[in-house]
Amino acid sequence: MASGRLDGLPLAMKWWGWGDRAKRFQIEGHPDLAEFLKTRLETTLEQEFPPVSLESILLAPSRLDRAQVDGLERILGESGISRDKLSRLEHAMGKSYRDVVRSRKGEVSCPPDAVLYPSGEEEIGKILEWASEHEVAVVPFGGGTSVVGGVEALGAEHHRAVISLDLCRLSRILHVDERSRTVRAQAGIRGPSLEEGLSGRGFTLGHFPQSFEYSTLGGWVATRSAGQQSTLYGKIEHMVQSLRMIHPGGTLETLTVPARAAGPDWNQIVTGSEGILGVITEVTLKLWPAPVRRRIGAFFFRDFREGAEASRKFLQNGLVPATLRVSDPEETQFGMILRPRSEDWKKQAFEHTGVWALEKMGYRQGKRCLMILGFEGDPESTDSDWKHARRICSDHGGFYLGRKPGMMWYRDRFEHPYLRDTLMDKGVLIDTVETSTTWENLVPLYEALQKILVESIRQTGVQGIVMAHLSHCYPSGSSLYFIFLAKQVQGEEMEQWWAIKKAASECILAHHGTISHHHGIGIDHARWAEKEHGPSAMKGLKGLKNSLDPKGIMNPGKILPVPVCIQREEPRIP
Repeated sequence: MASGRLDGLPLAMKWWGWGDRAKRFQIEGHPDLAEFLKTRLETTLEQEFPPVSLESILLAPSRLDRAQVDGLERILGESGISRDKLSRLEHAMGKSYRDVVRSRKGEVSCPPDAVLYPSGEEEIGKILEWASEHEVAVVPFGGGTSVVGGVEALGAEHHRAVISLDLCRLSRILHVDERSRTVRAQAGIRGPSLEEGLSGRGFTLGHFPQSFEYSTLGGWVATRSAGQQSTLYGKIEHMVQSLRMIHPGGTLETLTVPARAAGPDWNQIVTGSEGILGVITEVTLKLWPAPVRRRIGAFFFRDFREGAEASRKFLQNGLVPATLRVSDPEETQFGMILRPRSEDWKKQAFEHTGVWALEKMGYRQGKRCLMILGFEGDPESTDSDWKHARRICSDHGGFYLGRKPGMMWYRDRFEHPYLRDTLMDKGVLIDTVETSTTWENLVPLYEALQKILVESIRQTGVQGIVMAHLSHCYPSGSSLYFIFLAKQVQGEEMEQWWAIKKAASECILAHHGTISHHHGIGIDHARWAEKEHGPSAMKGLKGLKNSLDPKGIMNPGKILPVPVCIQREEPRIP
């Protein structure tokens, strides 16, 4: 079989980039954006850096011998194991900047030796038993959307091979308890399939990460994912009621109850474990009634501090927006430039007049910030909360821009990642860092991280664009999500990226933020895990892993760095 496309969804993502192979962000249709990038990044955007062809990539041969393949086929059948080039390439890495740069260059030094497609827990248990016996590393694989190196097919020094365990065949909704408002589903189900199955019964999970179209339930739980409406519905760890995990030598299952005091919470221990303890196979989650009404709109604030303060007031006054996103001045300007230009001269004139008026009112370019705000649920509470929120916005100088900007963002929210591939075609670095902190520390951390990103980009010899927003809010604090762009230093892309990433990560921890609010640890953040958690916690995690995974086969190098990972010689591109 060529790949694990068994969930009734479109083709697998591009092996060299994000999303549907038929989709592309057309920068040619955004002349203002092109000119802005040329000026700010000091680049012509004329030189093309396309990904290499699939045919030109040489992968190291699989290290599994015939007897080992026969053993796996006895467990899975011939259709359950694949060693073809495309399958191995699609499962070699995730979708981080580091992953995509290497994929585009054809530098795939660690392809899995085989991709396995189990149909159920019994097969998974047998695979883990086989892998422990043969000293083969196992990398659980859901949608492959990790942006921190969480699914790279690495093995430790003693591993003889690496297999990718694709859970796409475990893609069913098992039970919906309408009375208790819970759903039990298999870990390989993807976002659209899960929501479609729930909406027909009048429910929603409310979990819509930007990777929604491709990511899986198991991946969400393994990485403590957050959806774009998590302020209302919660992060995935707030939804988990119980789960099942197959680990080498056994099965861990938790009780489906709303709360318990019977010792440490194993739901929370497994949630965020990123496949280093075992393979999550089933999850029970709490549900919400599908919203009947949605109110969404946009506001301008005179500066980022006022937008953040209004957001704090929402949460601390009992308002829980479904959508709450406050962009800083740089992201606000970028978003306005990104909008398609109207062809109607009357509309253009009207927009220019409106911008001029806003400038006169103190909403100045370089200072003003955009808030996207939305409430949803039953009509009465949605309308009441919307009115209350508008009063709070007004108290902090928020100027209502109408529904259109909010509706546009909501409509296009899953299309934004396609811009990265187009910019990388033009030789532009684009990546993100994200964190969370308390309201008291929010602006100091924002200012420190913005400064260090600008400086670290400049130290690589180029100019950058650094923008940020808050988008997951709590009564005690909020997330901060930064996007940064710069002209790639050709031939030194990894060194350039690492210098920026390292400086940003050190800054986050030095200023009392978390190394990740929702992207996870993977490989990219593993070196900072002990600094965040402390040596005692990391010692305990290592002990837990040794107990559940005594041969150390589960997803080596993620969260807990291993001394040496398999790095085979880079295949040359002819």
